[in-house]
Amino acid sequence: MSQTPPQAEGYDPARTCMAARRHTGAAHVILVRPAVIPVRPTSGPGSCRRKEPSYRWRMLIVRSLLLFVLAAVAEIGGAWLIWQGVREHRGLLWVGGGVIALGLYGFVATLQPDAQFGRILAAYGGIFVVGSLAWGMVVDKFKPDRYDIAGAVICLLGVAVIMYAPRGA
Repeated sequence: MSQTPPQAEGYDPARTCMAARRHTGAAHVILVRPAVIPVRPTSGPGSCRRKEPSYRWRMLIVRSLLLFVLAAVAEIGGAWLIWQGVREHRGLLWVGGGVIALGLYGFVATLQPDAQFGRILAAYGGIFVVGSLAWGMVVDKFKPDRYDIAGAVICLLGVAVIMYAPRGA
């Protein structure tokens, strides 16, 4: 079954649900991003009413969030190691460790379930802001003020909208 975006002209949820059952043989299919996820009907045979997100969908969100955290540690940690090596004169080993960590960050980003590079990097920007403040608090004993915290909350709201909005529903 092709994954035609529901925003396309002529989208009819009832017809799409019927076609999904016909083509996949599944009892019920909800089109969501990033994949087509089978769930149980909510009532009657072949009902197309929307149900809570499936366990699989929730696990995709958890995986995505864990990958964002791992990417933040790799990128922020790598940048911090380079900073320490150059600005604090700790040497080339610190710089080399930072370069390796930054390279790992690039690979971690490719493991996100969404295939849209721009969306992943845009959402990661919010994670980076929050992660940088947290890193500063833990490692450098930085004390954020209320504006730092307010900005971080706004960034996290942006991440939630960009990554987890129900585009296909």
